[in-house]
Amino acid sequence: MRTTFAETLEKTGVIVIDGSMSTALEALGCDLNDSLWSAKALAESPEKVKQVHLDYFRSGADCGITDSYQATIPGLMAKGFTQQQSEDLIVRSVKLFLEARQEWWDSEGKGSGRAYPLCLGAVGPYGAYLADGSEYRGNYGISEKALYDFHRRRMELLWEAGADLLLIETQPSMDEALIEAQIAEELGAAYWISFSCKDGSHINEGDHIRSCAERLSRKHPGLQAIGVNCTPPQFVENLIRELKDSCDLPVAVYPNSGEEYDPITKTWHGSRDGMRFGDYARRWMRAGASAVGGCCRTLPSHIQEVARAREAYLKLCR
Repeated sequence: MRTTFAETLEKTGVIVIDGSMSTALEALGCDLNDSLWSAKALAESPEKVKQVHLDYFRSGADCGITDSYQATIPGLMAKGFTQQQSEDLIVRSVKLFLEARQEWWDSEGKGSGRAYPLCLGAVGPYGAYLADGSEYRGNYGISEKALYDFHRRRMELLWEAGADLLLIETQPSMDEALIEAQIAEELGAAYWISFSCKDGSHINEGDHIRSCAERLSRKHPGLQAIGVNCTPPQFVENLIRELKDSCDLPVAVYPNSGEEYDPITKTWHGSRDGMRFGDYARRWMRAGASAVGGCCRTLPSHIQEVARAREAYLKLCR
């Protein structure tokens, strides 16, 4: 029996999403300077992937994202894995989450009154496979059929392995998001779509997020939520308003910490604006976000801030 987004939201009031897999893995000593990025750990350090999930549950996360964002069949095969081994590693990303969830639930979650965490099967964009920062640009220059073929098998594997929802995330392109939504509908899968954005109104390929939401909210019955991730936090409040004004779907946001990514050196740099992540989280909840968490450069400590922000926000709402 899969857990649903609606059930979790009813239980929590606001869903706390987990934080970055890659940053947390690096904090545990993993070297991810590789085209596979965090997916490298599925083969080399699966116990650390499981530990990251546990750490986020203990920090207050009500849902978690599998380590499959950059785990693609062609990407893994390019590193020497066979097709079967590649598919097995994608399935492993779900199994590790499910193992961690059950371990946490049995040891502390069930007795705490917390929600049973949602398993979000991460489906990164084609640009993540390219490993050149294309998820921040889009405009890949490939056919719709090529995109369909690229995404179909991985999405099928994640759903059949037991993910509660497919998380079609960091999408710079409306066209790509529509193709992935089509696949999810064909699979009969529940899913949510999250865009990467370049400002407070537009996704990275240039479409207005309002038009994206309006289009996706029609004729996509499996779509459970829509939102924004891998985006500077200062843009998120307005993006929430744009989404709330254009559709009735729950809005989910999990932006970056505030630093900027250099795809050439694969490093982060730049100063933040001085606001704590929890302060941002309260703003996003007040703006109407139904789910809040973190993306790149966030850690369990950031998710603890989000959980505390939710507690304060819900007290004010009573």
